[in-house]
Amino acid sequence: MKQGCVYLVGAGCGSYDLITVRGLKRLQSCDVVVYDDLIDTTLLSAAAPHAQRIYVGKRLGKHESSQESISQLLVETAQKGNTVVRLKGGDPFVFGRGGEEILALQQAGIPYEVVPGISSAIAIPGLAGIPVTHRGVSRSIHIVTAHTADTEDGLPACFDRLAGLDGTLVFLMGLSRLSVIVRRLTDAGMPPSTPAAVLSGADSTAPIAVRAPLGSLEEAAKRAGVQAPAIILVGKVAAFNFSSSIPARKEPRSFVSKEALSPLSGVTIALTGTGDILERLQPALSALGAQTSVVSSSRIEELPMDFNVSLLYHPCWVVLTSRNGVTCFFQRMADLGVDIRKLNHCRFAVIGPGTASALWDHGVSAELCPEEHTSQGLAEALANTVKSDESVYLFRSNCGSPILEERLCPQCQVQSISLYKVIPNQMNRFNPLPADYLVFCSASGVDFYFKHYDMIPAGTVCVCIGPVTAHALVSQSNAEVVTASEISLSGLVQTILSHHKQKAVKDQM
Repeated sequence: MKQGCVYLVGAGCGSYDLITVRGLKRLQSCDVVVYDDLIDTTLLSAAAPHAQRIYVGKRLGKHESSQESISQLLVETAQKGNTVVRLKGGDPFVFGRGGEEILALQQAGIPYEVVPGISSAIAIPGLAGIPVTHRGVSRSIHIVTAHTADTEDGLPACFDRLAGLDGTLVFLMGLSRLSVIVRRLTDAGMPPSTPAAVLSGADSTAPIAVRAPLGSLEEAAKRAGVQAPAIILVGKVAAFNFSSSIPARKEPRSFVSKEALSPLSGVTIALTGTGDILERLQPALSALGAQTSVVSSSRIEELPMDFNVSLLYHPCWVVLTSRNGVTCFFQRMADLGVDIRKLNHCRFAVIGPGTASALWDHGVSAELCPEEHTSQGLAEALANTVKSDESVYLFRSNCGSPILEERLCPQCQVQSISLYKVIPNQMNRFNPLPADYLVFCSASGVDFYFKHYDMIPAGTVCVCIGPVTAHALVSQSNAEVVTASEISLSGLVQTILSHHKQKAVKDQM
């Protein structure tokens, strides 16, 4: 296994083309991208097609992931031999908690590199025509967070000193506390007439700039309808307006070719699957330029669980073969009032990285994930790991592949527990228009499709998530079938990208 590593890359702020050349190169060559909320998602298209993209964004009142879980994710992902890019808005070290992540990497012995980025504290004022320093006016800049955990109002305790500084104050993440910031500064002696500004719209070439004396800044920001995220700047330099005299225009995406940013431009893809799958697969394909449509959808229906949960309080293996299985498993534990800490003797095995990621969302790390992300690969990995006196519990759908049981039953105790079934949604019966690709994510999805439609349009290439799904399709159609390299949504996307690229090369010959 190759040595994994982590690159902490500052994405800059606002437009995708504010990333550094080095940061872009690291992004283009990574295996996994772990990215924040405040980045231009166009950058995700610049990553290698096979790269897994993991969102860990955090905003006020909405945290997808804790900082501790993000740090652990970086460690565990790198330990699997991946080259990981931790893509952060602005600069990793300007209130980006990059140092905390590095400490976790150091402790785990993971190699890392920091690629600096352009901080919003400097870039946004600059784009708005405000220099954070100016000779004879401001010879210092002080960047302050408006979210401090160790004070009652979340603001730094040193406002008396801040108000007396002869320089520029830049407050990040402070729009919701603008009134308190203004009051604290004026109470500490800063004149209400001090020039100030609220700056928003980092995703544009010219951010919204609301300039006003400090004492009336809050009222001016409300009138302008400024939305977060925003920067608050206080100091004499706010009186300057050095806005660009060149008319704003949409810059060409010169840092990467059109084909690299939108490799599936003009490609039509018809989708089948559950709502959860479609919600994740459709945006991923659309971000690559594809035109997508849903031709068959289904939903999850939980089943009564005939299983003695107390068996999980003893050493055993819990096997999960899908994201849906993970969700239903923990929901069922919650419904039964099971304290998850009682499952500390369980060892968890998953079929692939997508299922492992879903498991990690519940704070549980997968102990076994096969290199071949198929039922056969999982069966072989378990057969080589599980001892004869250990029990294996398969938590999955009511139509799970028999491969696991067939392979494991001769050597250990195996029990399959049906957590859910997949049922089709009602759809209008008409044959779909021809598409370049038709995606199937399960054998049941194949069955549901042919309950709605008579045929697969001529010329459409069918892409199946795994061999079981492919077998179900081949038994009902003579259409061209390709199978994903791994049982995951990223595997499906990669397979479509590879097939489309190969087809384009053949067409040019």
